[in-house]
Amino acid sequence: MSTVSALVRSTHPGPTATVALLSLVLGLAVSLEAAPLVVVTVAVLAGQVSIGLSNDLVDLDRDRSVGRADKPVALGQVSPGVVGAAAVASLVVGVAAPFLLSVPAGLAHLVLVASGWAYNLGLKRTAASVVPFVVSFGLLPAVVTLALTPPAPPAAWALGVGAVFGVAIHFTNVLPDLGDDAATGVAGLPHHLGRLPAGVVAFAALAVAACLTLAGQLDSGATAAGPVVAVLGFVVVLGIAAAGTVVVVRGGDTRLLFRLIIVAALVLVGQLALSGAAIVA
Repeated sequence: MSTVSALVRSTHPGPTATVALLSLVLGLAVSLEAAPLVVVTVAVLAGQVSIGLSNDLVDLDRDRSVGRADKPVALGQVSPGVVGAAAVASLVVGVAAPFLLSVPAGLAHLVLVASGWAYNLGLKRTAASVVPFVVSFGLLPAVVTLALTPPAPPAAWALGVGAVFGVAIHFTNVLPDLGDDAATGVAGLPHHLGRLPAGVVAFAALAVAACLTLAGQLDSGATAAGPVVAVLGFVVVLGIAAAGTVVVVRGGDTRLLFRLIIVAALVLVGQLALSGAAIVA
């Protein structure tokens, strides 16, 4: 395996690309012009790359101790020095780029990225582990709307959708690793709750996100087709929430749960773009 390939795998490419895609679609939903749209998407991508790389770097000894076969740094396929340098470089790009658009957008993304790093550096081991996810995903719509000219705050319901999605993403992301985490002293909020309660809470949060998105779209001056798109998206996401809950209760594949949340996120953000709903305050 090449160093570049191993480095890319160390960025947590699936979640990283998904968050960048969410920012892109949100930018399209608020009609960002081409240049700001590129800057926002690149900044969010770079920020998420830095978070993913720092996660694998901080967890290097822990991943080695539990024999993680999916961590290139722990397997020696890429050196910690290369990962560290790439993490710092992507951090600089991610933090600096939004300031080219506006100070509020830059500050919002700075807090978003700092929150992700704070999780990696220690909050993941505490009952406050969910806080960085609530903060980071809650701020994502703000990063996009504050990149407008002039900067505009996001609607409260959009912030709420992002925040509760953060809960769902965090809980389902850690469920497959509960055993390894317990063996290495990691005890975040999902670990304290246990697999079944944490899984149920995750999909309950997803259902809340669907409700907030529907209410926001119906109250935000969507296009004529907007209500139809909003209701269809609502039904699809509620179906995903129900399916995920069934998987949790039956003790099914926990890695499937995170994928369901990601699909639901793409559905909700996609429907925002299609419905013409205003996500600015």
